[in-house]
Parts: sequence; C-alpha cells; structure tokens
Amino acid sequence: MPLRKTKISYCLLPFLFIGLLVLSPACKKDEKISSSFGEYDLFEKTSYQEWVRSSRYVEMSDGIKLAMDIIRPAANGEPVEEPLPCIWTHARYHRARFHEGKIYSMVDRNGYLQVMVKHGYVLAAVDVRGSGASFGRYEGVFSERETRDAYEITEWLAAQPWCDGNIGMYGGSYLGITQLMAASLDPPHLKAIFPSVACFDLFTFIRNGGIYREGFIKMWGDLTKQLDTEVPPIPVDEDADGAMAAQAVAQHKDNWDVSEEAPKVRFRDDEAWEKQFQKTNPSFNIEKINASGVAVYLWSGFYDIWMRDAFLWFANLKTPKKLGVGSWPHGYWTDALSQERERLLRVETLRWYDYWLKGIKNGVMNGPSINFSILEKPDKWSWRHTDTWPLPEAETADYYFSGGSSGSVNSVNDGLLTLDQPNADSLYDVYTTDFSTTSGTFTRWANAAGAPMSYPDMTPMDIKGLTYTTAELTKDVTAVGSPLVHLFVTSDRPDGDFYVFLEEVDAEGTSFYISEGMLRASCREQGEAPYDNLGLPYFPISQKNTRELEEGEIVMLVFDLHPVSNVFDAGHRIRVTLVCADAGNTELYMKEEVPTIKVYRSAGNASRILLPVIQN
Repeated sequence: MPLRKTKISYCLLPFLFIGLLVLSPACKKDEKISSSFGEYDLFEKTSYQEWVRSSRYVEMSDGIKLAMDIIRPAANGEPVEEPLPCIWTHARYHRARFHEGKIYSMVDRNGYLQVMVKHGYVLAAVDVRGSGASFGRYEGVFSERETRDAYEITEWLAAQPWCDGNIGMYGGSYLGITQLMAASLDPPHLKAIFPSVACFDLFTFIRNGGIYREGFIKMWGDLTKQLDTEVPPIPVDEDADGAMAAQAVAQHKDNWDVSEEAPKVRFRDDEAWEKQFQKTNPSFNIEKINASGVAVYLWSGFYDIWMRDAFLWFANLKTPKKLGVGSWPHGYWTDALSQERERLLRVETLRWYDYWLKGIKNGVMNGPSINFSILEKPDKWSWRHTDTWPLPEAETADYYFSGGSSGSVNSVNDGLLTLDQPNADSLYDVYTTDFSTTSGTFTRWANAAGAPMSYPDMTPMDIKGLTYTTAELTKDVTAVGSPLVHLFVTSDRPDGDFYVFLEEVDAEGTSFYISEGMLRASCREQGEAPYDNLGLPYFPISQKNTRELEEGEIVMLVFDLHPVSNVFDAGHRIRVTLVCADAGNTELYMKEEVPTIKVYRSAGNASRILLPVIQN
C-alpha cells in the first residue's frame, strides 16, 4: 500500500541512524539453535547487564588524532577482562552528545546498542577526521584518507587486550557506506559488516538522470557544516578542559564543502567528478570489496533514497551476502513499521555477528539470501523470500497512456491509463512546463536529511501536470520490482527535465505517492554499465554523448523508477503523473525558457509504464 497520512515518528538525523545490533552469549558447539529470518532463540540469552564508557585519542599514521569512544560490557562497574569481539562505527555526526548535563554515547542513545553490549560485544565509535572531536580536515565524502583511517582503526582495535581480534562494523547511510569503503582496503581483522541504507553510485545520486539533487545536498551540506564547526563535540577523557577539542574544531573551519563541490559535477567525464568523487565512489571500489571476502549483510527500505542501490550492491557483491528490505524509508516513519524494523534488525544483526565473529553455527547463511516485504495496508505487510532479483515470477504489465477522461482528477489532460495498446496515429497531449510543481517538503529525500516523511495528497501536483489514471481496479495488483517508463516526446526547446510519479488513488480520490523517476532529455543516450545494472537503463552522462532536442523531433526517453513493493487495492486506481519540475527537491532547469512539450500516445509512439506484477 502507498504512503498514508499516519502518525509520523520523527527520524534521527539520517546519517546518525545506526544499524540495530544485538548480540549473543557463547553457546555450546553441539547446542541445537533455532534460527531463521527474524527469529533466534539466543536473542534473550544475554551475558551482561552493565557497560562502561571510556574515550581517548588514537593517532593515525600521518599524525592526526581521532576521537574514539569505547563501550565495554561490565560487572559491578568494572569492564570485563575477557577478550570479546568488537564492532565499531566511523561516525560522521559526533560519536557522543551532551544533553542536560550528561554525556550520551551511542549506547546510551540507542537501546538496541545496549542489547548488543549485553550479548558480549565491545562497541566503539570514532569521529571521522575533520568532525566531532577528531583533528584534521574533512577532505570529502569517503575520501581516500578517511578510508585509510578505517583500516588503521580496525587493526588498532583488533590489537587491544580486551578484543579477541574479530572485528565488525555497524551503522547506516554515511556510516553504512564507510563500512564498504573500509572493506575495500581489506583490513586483516575485518570479518563482517552490516551496512544499512548505503549508496552504490554517487554520480547517479548527485545527478540522477542528469538532474542535480539540489534540495538534499544543500540540506546535508548545511547539517554537516553546523556539526563540524558550531556544535561543540564531546572531549575525550584525557582532554579534561576541552582545549584539545577546541583545537580540533578550529581545524574543521577549512573542511571540504559538499554544497560548493557537488554542483560542479555535471558529467562523468568532467574534471570535477574525476578529481573529487570518482575514486571514492563506492561502486568504483566494488572489485576491491569483493577481493576482501568480507561478509556483507545489506539492509534497506523500499522508500529509502538508495533503494535501487541496495539491489545493485547485492547483484555486484561476490562476498558472502544477505539482503533485507522492508517497507520503510531512510529514517523513521510510522510507529508500526519502525518497530518492525527495529525488531528485525536486532535479530538479524545478532545472528549475523554471532555467526561471523563468534563462530556460532546458527544457520544465518541458510535459506533465501533476500528477504523483502510487500506493503498491503498502511500498517500491514507480508514478508517474502528469494535468491533472485528481479523476481523471476514477475511479469511485465504494459499500462499505456490514453486519452481521457478518467474523471478522477482535474489535471491538464485527465488521461486514461489502460492495458489496451493504442491503434491510432498522431495522438498526443500538450504540456507547458509549470515550475511550481513539487512532490512536497516531506519526501523520502528530506527524510534522509532528518525530516519526517509525510507525502501529502499528490492531487495538487497532479492537477498541474499530465495524468494517466486507470479505471477502478477490479482486483488487487501487486507490483514488485523496478517500473520502467517509455516516453515519446517533442519539445520546443533544446532540452528539458522529465519527472514521472507512480501513485495510488483511493476510493475518496486521494492520491498517494508510490515511486518516481526522472531524466534530462539531453542525457537520454544509454550505454553499457561498468557493473551489473540489473538490466535497467544506464546513462553514461558524459560530455561526448549528450544530445539536445531538435524541434519537432520525436524522441524516446526510457528510464526506471525506484523499486516498488506495493499492493494496489481493488477499488483503487493506478496513476502516472508527468511533470517537468520538482521544486524544492531538484534544480529548476531552463526556468527562463519554459519548454512546451508533447507526449505521444499513438500506435507508433506509445508512451507507457511497464509494471513488474506478481500473482498473490
């Protein structure tokens, strides 16, 4: 089911989201263990009830000191001496916080991390260089120096007397990507990672279909700048008066600024991309990650900003791997779904690290390698299991754009969406770009930058665009996979942006967001992807293969929408809305020229959306 107007649980700052980790006590080798997706009978068998925190600086090979928190299981207020596995995170958003006179570590702020410690794991958190109380300059997202730090931190942790040499990592978003980047350098003691909601291809994120992701990047840039230079970090234990932390913050004033650097990236072959991003792009390092052999449990949600990326990671990883995908966004959403995500992550991370770091034969690698949910109602979902994506049982249903009226919305055209292929020629709808069209302020993109996700009724946007809506469905339609759009268009301008939104319209006429895709017309040329792209269109977006529109020339634009897993209910309608701007979320391109386009829906140029449909 689509996003509903339900109670929102405000998410933590997106990149502060830490993968929920819970860990187990030791068990006998011959003990029979009941273990399956979301179920684990060792979950309640904790070994410790206390923990203690200490903090210190750890010096890197180039002399820069990084601030580290270490949280160890304890008894009677003293840390246990037994060497234990250690799981750590490379924190971009302060490893600890100060509130109402008390320091809150990662464990203090997160109950699930408390469970982790109780199961006999040491937890560590390190401020990346140029942030928090760490010294140095932040040199850019996942910089080579930052990744080298991760290698050195991993090996330092493994060498401590309270660690048994088995190292894992935890965290989501930025903190998830740093895990994969750490694996690319193959630290000898890094055995397994659990990256949540992690980006695969930075270029596709920065310029999806050639369109600049302006809104999110500005929000994230402002957030990180504030954290790096304005929010006082927690000093380490040796820095009693905070003088060292103040010195560190002074060094952050010269940090690399994503809001300045990302807009310079326009093509994959321009200097800005090659100089600043190419080598630190996660997908650029896939062969190194595979060579490491580090086991990877990917975790994501169908409303995350990097939903496509999760499946790309899974398709391209050759290491031991698992993938879990729920019906949630980057941060938190409804209470019920948030609780489900936490419950499952607790169990799955526990099973994962017990297997890879403690050697407990709990069968976590048995069974299907992908577990995913299908959203049926606002707070109702079911879980499915597969080893193959896209689903082999999914069949493509072609829904064609057709003339109106559907009678469901007072849009520019109110067209129909039908399974009947058009048989007439020269049919089209005319649309003049409206630069006020927007998918709103509380989108999946804003959710990843700390805002709640609460898409409004999409009807106000639909009214300003071209819509194609089915009749009321006579039975449920379950779509699982990546929808694909074929648009046949002309324009009176040499370029323009095309956005397609997939929506579900209920019996009262409210239209709910399901997914979206977009493409700049001049970037429409496809090429061969440098990785397994799941059979989806790949756009090189290089300077040499861009091609402007010729007035009157009908061109075909083919692009995918973010993967979906949704039941369109009987009695509801499926709607496709086409606009040429998403104000507040992406750059407004050619605003001074105001393109007028034609969208063709004729026999020879049949615009349509292809939905991957499965039988219930």
